[in-house]
Amino acid sequence: MDKPHWGYWCECWTEDLNDATERPTLHGSFDAYSAPQADRWVAVALRTITPALDPEACDEAWTWLYEGRADTRRALLLSEPSTVTISHGNTRITWTIRPALFLPLAHRQGAELPACAHDFKPHATD
Repeated sequence: MDKPHWGYWCECWTEDLNDATERPTLHGSFDAYSAPQADRWVAVALRTITPALDPEACDEAWTWLYEGRADTRRALLLSEPSTVTISHGNTRITWTIRPALFLPLAHRQGAELPACAHDFKPHATD
């Protein structure tokens, strides 16, 4: 990749509903290059965990898979963020998908480093 390009930044978070002092925990992230790839990431995760979910959470998951997924895809194609949330027992699981502009990373091959880069001396580890 040598030019910026649009895609979607996806994350999966969990939150303990019984502990208001605990912050949500990030469990995974994914950079998708198309709306179908982004919502597929959530769909695969939901299908994977449904056997372990309680009946109510399982229903929430399958409702999104069969009905809500089209709304998510439509929102993404309009460059709008989307969120999918299910609650299992005391845990809330949230997947977020946001449009993002991915920038190419700079590389150092064939480039001259600034003189100060050679002045750095790593400290010995204890």
